[in-house]
Amino acid sequence: MTRIVAIDGPSGAGKSTIGHALAARIDATYVDTGLMYRALTLAAVERGIDVEDGVVLGVLANQCRIEVERARPEQMDRLETVRLDGRDVTLEVRQPHIDRAVSAVSRHAQVRTAMLSVQRDAAARGDTVMVGRDIGTVVLPNATLKVYLTANAQVRAARRAAEMNAPDRLAEYLAEIERRDAADSGRAIAPLRQADGALVLDTGRLSVEACVDAIAARLEALPE
Repeated sequence: MTRIVAIDGPSGAGKSTIGHALAARIDATYVDTGLMYRALTLAAVERGIDVEDGVVLGVLANQCRIEVERARPEQMDRLETVRLDGRDVTLEVRQPHIDRAVSAVSRHAQVRTAMLSVQRDAAARGDTVMVGRDIGTVVLPNATLKVYLTANAQVRAARRAAEMNAPDRLAEYLAEIERRDAADSGRAIAPLRQADGALVLDTGRLSVEACVDAIAARLEALPE
């Protein structure tokens, strides 16, 4: 039986770290849908496309080839690699100006529709751990297990500052996370919300290992 784990949660909640660790634990493919939207945002910025123009962005999403693949053992700077038309853009999509624009790009119905088939196709290839903001609610509503990760904004901002080795920018990261939360939760199309029946874990209180243990245990307890 194919196992599909859908992990949702706000920015900085630990979806990537926990999702990647879980995938390694259960020998599943890890897919970070956020990287797909970041890659599209990068493509739009590079082409000078207005992030408010959903029609043009939808066309761009259908034209671009966006792929997420496992990082090679020597690539210690990442959990996975994202390619935009064959080009490795893993580090570029983490830039602050992409952070600020990705919510605007991803909120458009045309964009999310274009990405939907790509995401579902990725999950159809075998055991998969997919992370994002609408995986359990929209992308994979029939997932084997749905998980929702959360943590307060201060914790998430501190993590971002540590990740970027920029403790002096803590206030900036906090403001950005609060803005992202409001945008993601308030958008009309596929808003960020907890899926019905999801396993909820507070990553501000639980370690990565404890979260992975809890998810793996719940997965193992499900009927065949």
